Amino acid sequence: MTEKYIFDSTSPAATSRFGERMGERLQPGSIIALIGELGCGKTLLTRGICAGLGVSLRQVNSPTFVLVNEYQGRLPVYHMDLYRLGSIDEGFEIGILDYFTRALSGVMVVEWAEKILSLLPEDHLRVQFQVISARKREMVLEAKGRRFSGWLRELCGQ
Repeated sequence: MTEKYIFDSTSPAATSRFGERMGERLQPGSIIALIGELGCGKTLLTRGICAGLGVSLRQVNSPTFVLVNEYQGRLPVYHMDLYRLGSIDEGFEIGILDYFTRALSGVMVVEWAEKILSLLPEDHLRVQFQVISARKREMVLEAKGRRFSGWLRELCGQ
């Protein structure tokens, strides 16, 4: 089952507010896969998601050099940035699959998720970013599996 919604962001603040609305609705076991080029807004959306989950924004930054940051809010958040990941084999070496288990009680947000799409569980939310201009972004949200189908309709007001 696949359901899609397109969100057109007209500013960084709009991206952050949309992420916050997402975070307010997330439940344990949620996996969010963010896909897009460098500077497209993945970390900005993640900061919004974390704000919606009650995480202090002082804590939230891109974990490019450590691969995973963990935050405590209403639910634990596992924020992965796979920019520096060279291959899926490297992902196995650093224990990515262990984080899927840990995410059952929290939320996992994966930046550069295109590097591990084949490892993601069937139920996840995929967000594909497209840069339209310096301030505008198009985000295609795609519910993979059943978990996010109704959630996506509720979030997007349809």
